[in-house]
Amino acid sequence: MSTHSPGVPDSHAVQGRRREYPYALFLLPGALAFLAVIVVPFLMNTGISLTHWQGVGSPKWAGLDNYRALLDDSAFWESFRHSLAMVVAMAVLPTALGLVLAAALFDYIAKHIGTRTASVLRACFYLPQVLPIAVAGIVWSWILAPEGGALNEALDAVGLGSLRHDWLGDPDFALYSVMAVMVWVQLGFPLVVFMAGLQRADPSLHEAAELDGASWWRRFWHVTLPQIRPEISVVLLWCTIAALKVFGAVYVLTKGGPGGATNVPSYFSFQSFFEKTQVGYGSAVSTALTVIILALALVALRLQTRAEDR
Repeated sequence: MSTHSPGVPDSHAVQGRRREYPYALFLLPGALAFLAVIVVPFLMNTGISLTHWQGVGSPKWAGLDNYRALLDDSAFWESFRHSLAMVVAMAVLPTALGLVLAAALFDYIAKHIGTRTASVLRACFYLPQVLPIAVAGIVWSWILAPEGGALNEALDAVGLGSLRHDWLGDPDFALYSVMAVMVWVQLGFPLVVFMAGLQRADPSLHEAAELDGASWWRRFWHVTLPQIRPEISVVLLWCTIAALKVFGAVYVLTKGGPGGATNVPSYFSFQSFFEKTQVGYGSAVSTALTVIILALALVALRLQTRAEDR
């Protein structure tokens, strides 16, 4: 029979609440930082996007005028198409190449040559992720320079001088050149993630498939890929978000040129802010881009949750 008196707190309940409070205190600094660094600036940016403002003076209320202008702005939609090309260069291609290279390093090089060699090669592939994007961009601008650039000089050296080109100055080639640089920059991230995923894969499944006569490709497709599906989902989501908000590489390599051939929404917003002093319009661009990224992330997480439930 319970001896607990009405109106007196249960000692077990009090102890339970005491145990919960320290965890909440640990979460408080992160929550305050998220509020100060993410939520408040986003709300302020959204408010500015509803005004006409040049960065000085008093903003004038514009309502949804900036968003209506955005829908009719062909330059913005062109930059958004370039952003989709960046998704291919920073998410699709690095994921596919990272899968193949990770499998080669893990299944062949580590087993037949040595784990030390595989680790060195993995570090080499990951090195561009460690370099500041400004440094990597400057180095690649030297490599792709039309006069004295390493790529054109190498083509001359092997008798292919007819292929010399102004890789970053020609509107027909500039976007593809930037995409190639971004594949090089991004490749190391999925490679490292996939190699970590391969280490947790069940080796007995591979051994059983090999005993059944399955080729390397069939083992990779039917055994390896299903086991690292969570890693693939994370890499695709992370790299897609990075591609949609890419800025540094475009700024260093081409500044959106030539003639807007490599412009992307983040740099388009930067131009509106600082070059055209259309702060309200630039805020509308960045707000729209943020909403697109959030929607994409929520959809991807929802799909991943459903796949894991199945």
